[in-house]
Amino acid sequence: MTELSKPLAFRHGPGLKNRFVLAPLTNCQSHDDGRLSDEEFRWLTMRAKGGFGLTMTCAAHVQAQGRGFPGQLGIFADQHIEGLTRLATEIKRHQSFAVVQLHHAGMRSPKALIGTTPHCPSDNAETGARALTEGEVSQLIDDFAAAAVRAERAGFDGVELHGAHGYILAQFLSGEVNQRTDRYGGSPENRARILFEIIEQVRKRCRSDFNVGVRLSPERFGLKLDEIRVVAQRLMQGGAIDYLDMSLWDVFKEPEEEAKRGRTLASCFTDLDRNGVRLGAAGKITSGDTARRCLAAGFDFVVIGRAAVLHHDFPLRVQQDPNFAHAALPVTADYLHREGLSDTFVNYMRNWKNFVATEAA
Repeated sequence: MTELSKPLAFRHGPGLKNRFVLAPLTNCQSHDDGRLSDEEFRWLTMRAKGGFGLTMTCAAHVQAQGRGFPGQLGIFADQHIEGLTRLATEIKRHQSFAVVQLHHAGMRSPKALIGTTPHCPSDNAETGARALTEGEVSQLIDDFAAAAVRAERAGFDGVELHGAHGYILAQFLSGEVNQRTDRYGGSPENRARILFEIIEQVRKRCRSDFNVGVRLSPERFGLKLDEIRVVAQRLMQGGAIDYLDMSLWDVFKEPEEEAKRGRTLASCFTDLDRNGVRLGAAGKITSGDTARRCLAAGFDFVVIGRAAVLHHDFPLRVQQDPNFAHAALPVTADYLHREGLSDTFVNYMRNWKNFVATEAA
């Protein structure tokens, strides 16, 4: 048995049958009101059937005004539970760990999409977003926790809090974006307060074996590597989460900050005291070789994005052929349809440079 094929236990809930995790991938396939569509159901359950130890939804928004994309999956109302229950049941039928990623786009919510002024920790001139009141921050915490309860009711094994990529939790973490002067702004500890309070509420309101993960990104969007490293260490020391999912863009790259060069970005997190918390990473893991190198670098699991779009059964292929690498790009729309992508998802993937082949006139 290779390291990638070994099971992985968590503090809470059942463990993973292997170390392959499906990344939370935007796909724009669900209904306008956030209900799960047949197209998104097919896309995700094909990955569960294809051998992923953990199958994660796209970012699912916890407030209607937190929507970030057309066709985004919702978890902000009870009307979403029926579709989510169907999804969780089928994912788990294939012995895959079922997770909903909880999300709010904050200042990145397009006004034209949500029909109102987007929210942000502070007024933001560039996006036109307005600052949340302290009461609205409390409501946001409650809505994240309520979304976790819906995921639990639907039968999911756990949730992941999206604290990366410049969305609302990352906006709070950013010293550039977050200019608040109350208990949710100022010091790095205050800026991280909302994340820890959400985790606390999820733990209080969900069953004792409910699994909780957090996704962080340590660069861009006004984030500072040292500050995110401290947040990561606090999350691990607190023992309230099960895993940390680091979105690194490239697992083997050096940090962007000049003063931090000379080591890999990954090593800034693999050397932390984990206290039983599992650590995974996403970023250009495109083959069996890069996946093994990721585990050798100190991660517990690998988070697969692009290769999972190209191969619904990427884990099975790597287990059968340790040297397997994803298909050469670009690929045709027909190829992606066979891999479970709808026309809508294929059109979204055209935004990724050199991913979908240009059709001849």
